[in-house]
Amino acid sequence: MAIKVKCFASMREYLDLSEREIGIDGIKTVADVWRSVAGGKPMPENTLCAVNQSQANEEFTVNSGDEVAFFPPVTGG
Repeated sequence: MAIKVKCFASMREYLDLSEREIGIDGIKTVADVWRSVAGGKPMPENTLCAVNQSQANEEFTVNSGDEVAFFPPVTGG
């Protein structure tokens, strides 16, 4: 089974990743997903995370079939 990972805006460039499916083995949380795709790069402060299009934190539990997305901080005005 797998988890779909998506990166948006500057996160795409930071991780050189737009979209990828990863295996679920050893993956329990959003932080585990990050470690699986980040190649040792730290998660930037204030990174926004979502699981199945709902905001989540790094300790949120993920399951096979979930979609996990990473966004840079967003400002508005």
